[in-house]
Parts: sequence; structure tokens; C-alpha cells
Amino acid sequence: MHLLYCDESNLEHRPGDFLLYGGVVVPSDQAAALSTRIEEIRVNAGVSADANVKFNPPVPPLDHAGFRDLKQAIIEAAIQHDCKFLAYVVLHDLAGDPNTARLYGINTICYHFHCILNRIGGAGMVLVDRFNDDANAVDGHMRQKMWEGVRLPHRPRPSRLTNIIGFHYSAIGQAHFTSLSDILVGSIRFAINAHCRGQTNLRAGAQNLLQIINPLFFREEGQDGVPDLGFHFSPMNVRVPRFHEQYVSLQDFLREAGVASSQNITNNG
Repeated sequence: MHLLYCDESNLEHRPGDFLLYGGVVVPSDQAAALSTRIEEIRVNAGVSADANVKFNPPVPPLDHAGFRDLKQAIIEAAIQHDCKFLAYVVLHDLAGDPNTARLYGINTICYHFHCILNRIGGAGMVLVDRFNDDANAVDGHMRQKMWEGVRLPHRPRPSRLTNIIGFHYSAIGQAHFTSLSDILVGSIRFAINAHCRGQTNLRAGAQNLLQIINPLFFREEGQDGVPDLGFHFSPMNVRVPRFHEQYVSLQDFLREAGVASSQNITNNG
């Protein structure tokens, strides 16, 4: 059994920004040990048991440097306990409504989780960070994943996610894994925004964060590159040249930090 804890970031529609949806895969045989280790990290840092640890803001009694060290220790614990991270990004200029784009992100991450389970074996359970969209569509969307699966391009029928046995909600503070998911998604958002917004003063920190997280991205056995199952750019074909350039630029930025995306982002008209 593998648990997939999901979260999103950059939901606000902003031209030039990428909406990010991601999920951390926690193997059930490592879950108890990882949860205990994260709790130890919190206790050693003096963080109270009822504090919600997220990417931001820092939690008392930690200053900025201490909080940075806490988050890095939690990420390193996830690496040591064989977790994997899956990411989906889409440019807001192409995504349209952010709530609809988030639902597509859920579809993609769940489908990729299903595909990864085919490779590593075992069943999976998805836990989505609780949210309410304007149309309150998420409840039906999650039920649909269970009985129908996902609809994929060029396939006449939906693809059942037979490796996933349940789709549920989670919230910060209900498990240490929700903190882990928020830290990872927040870290990648910080790095991507530093690049896309031209924040050169943050570039070194952004690259360092990506290098820390890099071992978590799913890779095929024996491969150094990160396939689209591990980091997915949507859509795969970007027809508008200036938007295509933004996708390629982000992909190059990730590669500089060691996240060697192997997806071919085409621009076929």
C-alpha cells in the first residue's frame, strides 16, 4: 500500500505564473517510521504539538534560519524513507479558470500515481487537501475518480484507476504527511516563481531548494531523467510560441538544479 498526499499552490490567476499541483507518495511500510521521525524533528526544534507546520509562515519559537533547517530536515527524512514526489504544472495564461485547472491537476496526479503503482506494485490511496471551489465540484470529482477513473485524450472510454482503492480528504494538522506535502509544494512554488518572475536575488535559494528536493522526484529504475510521471508540464503541446518559450525556459531552469525533466514539450501548430 502507498499513500498519496496532495496539495496545490499558485491558485491565483496571474499571467506568467504556473499553477502547481503535487503529491508525495509515502510507502505504508515506511509511514510509521517517517511519522515518528518528523515528530522527533519537531520536538527537537521546540515546536509545540498543536502547531501547524507549513512552508510558510515560520512557527514559534523558530527564526527564519531555524525554520529553514526544520523544513530541510523534514524533506531529508522523506528521502530517507523512500518517498516520491509527483508534480503537475500549467501556465495560467493557458489554464483558464484556476478551479477547473486544479481538477485537471488532480486527474493527472492520480493517473500518474496509478501508472507508478503498475511499476512498483501494490495498491494506493489518495488523500487530497480539503478545499471548496466556487461550484463545489470537488466532491463529485473525487467520486467520479472512484467509479469512472479519468478521461484521457485520444481514448474513447475513461481509464479506470484500478490500483487506487480510495479517494479521501486531508487537512493540515491531521497528519505529519500533510505538513510534508505543503512544504514540498510550497518549496517548488517558491523556486518556480523566483524564475518566472525574474527574481534574480532569489535564484540561488531557489536552485538550492530544488537540489534538496531533487532525489524525491519519481524516476524510472536506472534512469537519471525525471519522466512526465514525475514532473508533468501541461499541455504537452504548446502552440503559441511565446508561451512555449516560457515552458522551455522553466524546464531549463529545473534542469540546471538537477531536476532533469525528460518530457518533450512540443509546439506543433
